[in-house]
Formats: sequence, C-alpha cells, structure tokens
Amino acid sequence: MPYTTTAQVVDRRPPLTHQTLQHRLDALARLHRVPGAQLAVHTGTDVLSVRTGTADAATGAPMTEDTAVPLGSLTKTYTAAAVALLADDGDLDLDDPAVEFLPELREFPEVTIRHLLGHTAGLPTGPDSDTAAGITASRYLATVCTAGDALFPPGTDFSYSNAGYVAAGRLVAAVTGMTWQEAVRALLLDPLGTTPCFLGETLPARPAASGHARNTASGRMLPAHQNLAPVEEPAGGLLASATDLLALGRALVGRSAVLPADAAADLRRPQPGATPAGLADAWGLGLALFRQDGLWWCGHDGNAQGTSCHLRAEPDSGVVVAFTGNSGGATALWQDLADDLTRITGLRVPTARTPVRRGPSVALPGCAGTYRNGRTEYRITLGADGTPALSVDGDRPIPLICYQDLSCDLVDPATGRPQPGGRFHRDRATGVIDRVQISGRTARRSDAR
Repeated sequence: MPYTTTAQVVDRRPPLTHQTLQHRLDALARLHRVPGAQLAVHTGTDVLSVRTGTADAATGAPMTEDTAVPLGSLTKTYTAAAVALLADDGDLDLDDPAVEFLPELREFPEVTIRHLLGHTAGLPTGPDSDTAAGITASRYLATVCTAGDALFPPGTDFSYSNAGYVAAGRLVAAVTGMTWQEAVRALLLDPLGTTPCFLGETLPARPAASGHARNTASGRMLPAHQNLAPVEEPAGGLLASATDLLALGRALVGRSAVLPADAAADLRRPQPGATPAGLADAWGLGLALFRQDGLWWCGHDGNAQGTSCHLRAEPDSGVVVAFTGNSGGATALWQDLADDLTRITGLRVPTARTPVRRGPSVALPGCAGTYRNGRTEYRITLGADGTPALSVDGDRPIPLICYQDLSCDLVDPATGRPQPGGRFHRDRATGVIDRVQISGRTARRSDAR
C-alpha cells in the first residue's frame, strides 16, 4: 500500500476564519449536546485551535486549551510510540518474540512485539474493566494468553485487543525498569511538551475534563465515572488535550525530532494480515490507516466513559487534525466537522474507513452459530425469513446484512440504517465459516459443525 505524493484539493471555497470556526464549533456542540470540545489543526504551515463549553457540567469549569480529556484507546498510540523509541535505541527489536520479555506469553512463542502493537497476535480482547480491577499485569496476561483462547495464527488476521496493549505496557516496564507511567512520561510526554495526566490521579497536574452521559429521564448531562482498571492503563489510561494530540500527530508524520523519521514510518506501515474491516482501511502499529483521495492518513479514535477523541495525520502535507469532546455525542460532532476540516486543510479528512460498493445483500445460512473471543460470546441466529441477527453475551439481537465478499453490516436499532459491522471468514480447507469479526474484534467458532 504505497503512499502517494499527490494531494487532491477537494474544496475550493474560502478557508474558514478562526472566528467562523469558533462559531461553528459552538453551534455543533449545542446541536449534539456536548458539554465541551476542543479542535486543533496544523495545516502544514499554520496552527488553528478552538475550544467550547465546559470541562465538567456539574461544576461549570470551562474547557480551556490546556484541559486534558480522557483519551480512551488513543492511549494505545502513545504506548506504541514508546515501544518504537525503545526499538530505535536498540533496547529491543519489533520482530523479537514477545515471550523473551513476557514469560506469560509462553503459550504464544510465535507472537512478536510487532504482532502485539498491530493487533495481529491472535489474542482475545481481554476481560472487562470491572473484572480486571485489582489484578496485576502478570496475572491478567496469564489468564488471557492461553493457547485455547488463540483466535488465529499470529500475523494472519486482525483482532483489536486491549490484552495486547496490557502486554505492551508490561514490556515497556520490563525493558526500562520503570512503571509504564514513568516510562511513557520520560520517553514521550515530556519531550512532546505534554504535561502528564493519567486516570485515577487524585491531584492531577493540570485541569481535567469529565466524561458525560445524558440522563434519559431528565435530559441532563451528568458526569460519567471512568472505570478503567489500573492494569489497562497502557490501553486507555491517558488524558490529553487536542493541542497535545497535535504534537503527537506531528511526530507520527516525521515533523518532530521527538520520534525519528524511520521509527515514525514503521508505525505508519500497514501490517501483514491486518484487515480491520469496519474500523479502518488498514492498520499499522498503534495506528489506524485511512485511504482518502489517493492519500494514506494515520490516526486513532478513542472513547472512554462519556468522551470521544480523534487524531488524523497525513505524512506528505504534514496536515494534522485533533479533536476531543466530553460526551458520547461528540463522535457525531466530529463527523459533522468533516466539511469544515476540508476548508481548513485543503484535504478531505477521513473520519471513517472508505465506503466499499459490495453489491446486493445475500443469504449466508452458514454464518449461524456460536463464536467466542475470550469470555465474550457472539451468537448468530437466523430468523424465519433467513435474516441473520447477532447477539453479544445474550444482549438483544441486532440484524445483520451479509454480502457476497463475506462482509456484513449491523442494522442500527435506533435508525434502521446499516452501519459497517465486519466480516466472516471461511476455513480454506473445509469452506466452513469459522470466524467472525465484529467492530474489529474477531471471534472463533466454538460450536460443532
């Protein structure tokens, strides 16, 4: 998947002024009922930064440029970059077997550090945060990383896994002799000029935003409790502002001395076997990859409890876009900003993977069955008319639309509209459907066929 050096200008309207963009962000925040949001853009030559609303609806504290927002899975990009710096220093090789540093992976001798960072190790997602609370990284990995739970041979497929980043964080600690927090601060945050802020701190060193959820009865926005287990910090424990993410994005596209150009390029390189279906067009190391108008963008999305954060960066132009919002509705706000971002950057900024024309839907009776990813059960049943529906851990079934290429869409229960869901996989020897990937997470068939 080579990069192209041709940047396509898709919007010739006059660029937005700072004032106009501020008014636009204010209006979208009201429309989507987002208490507070930040947007920072580097056009390759200039920086534009705006913010709106409150960091905490309960206290009324303002959302400032320095306010740190829970990043959720965007933390993984920082962890991957820290590992890349260790590799650049010669402390490890990304193609080393991970078991050399992590004895808990003894049943996965072929899994490399690269596999962990690219979600191609075949590890399950990992237990939920409540289950993981109070256990050590060693115990967590020993429980999750068993041969019986392997989803596929390493390097042959993709399954988004918090467990892989718990392993990466433990690896960072093993190599540096520091905690993950200390190491990511020394290797990355301090050099980037980012004041460290982590979930669970009683006295954070900077203003921090709360996530928010809407009370369906009263309509009020209430602070949402962040329940990430300490052991999961390398997968989702950081807080940062949009301007902090801008600094990270500049490093990821080789425009900062903090991350050597070769190391940044390796992070952006599409990984063999990484087919993330509905999440992105490809995957690097700690980075989702999006193809838009002949250009390859890198970035990541992150959702903590009641927050929505997004980073996109394009290597050739140096354009970087960073957004943070402190409610679930901020995802829709981010998507609505796409036209405005085009006017600012001169490039269409991807907010999701490229839509694929797949033809008419088809019946796929062979998909019915039970699939497992660790402790999570995916059950697909067929209705009287043959329409498949997906239920996760016994939740209400959601209709699926299947296509000839084995991809599928989920039907949004609220709107009835199809949303990118994932794909099925046939065993090459038998032709039987043996795996399903939903929202980037792969589950292996567990019922007899």
